[in-house]
Amino acid sequence: MKYNDLVQAIRNPIFSRDDILLAGHRIHDYQLNLWVKKGYLVKLKNGIYAFTKDCHKVKGEEVASLLYQPSYLSLESALSYYGFIPEMVYAYVSVTAKINRTFNNRFGHFIYRHIKSDFFWGYTDIRTENGRYLLAEPEKAVLDYLYLNMADINTPQDFDNIRLNEQKMRESLNREKFLIYLRALGSKKLERWALRCLP
Repeated sequence: MKYNDLVQAIRNPIFSRDDILLAGHRIHDYQLNLWVKKGYLVKLKNGIYAFTKDCHKVKGEEVASLLYQPSYLSLESALSYYGFIPEMVYAYVSVTAKINRTFNNRFGHFIYRHIKSDFFWGYTDIRTENGRYLLAEPEKAVLDYLYLNMADINTPQDFDNIRLNEQKMRESLNREKFLIYLRALGSKKLERWALRCLP
């Protein structure tokens, strides 16, 4: 397979080896490695690449969704997106039903934290110009964060140290949905602190 054949076969800026096979082409590792060395491709992780010429079109959120599946952006990334925490977040933080992982590549630092598969819900599908990604709903983003950090929250000061924007949460959170999600997680300790996020 020639590089120009790859460009013709794959229309998205990011692709996997499986995408090449689905397009009806065979590819060898040495070809992909050569194109990476020549600067035609950027390797995101084993089996996933981006066209260098199209990197400007790629969103980090799309990369986060593709690197480690199933996963959805949540925790600090979603809290920052919704304005629930004041800090800028310099990593893409997701939850996954698989084991914890981290990746680094041209598009950033990607962190994946494990959550029980029974709790892998409460996200929305965001479509972009060149792809898609999954993002926690506001209610689930707050609960995911509290649930996965519950061991460090034992006092009111611990909770205050998270620096959640309580006014913004009260304006944005759907109370009924939040309570349904909270009950589904089934933790009395989580309930104690999570209820502080509601008016």
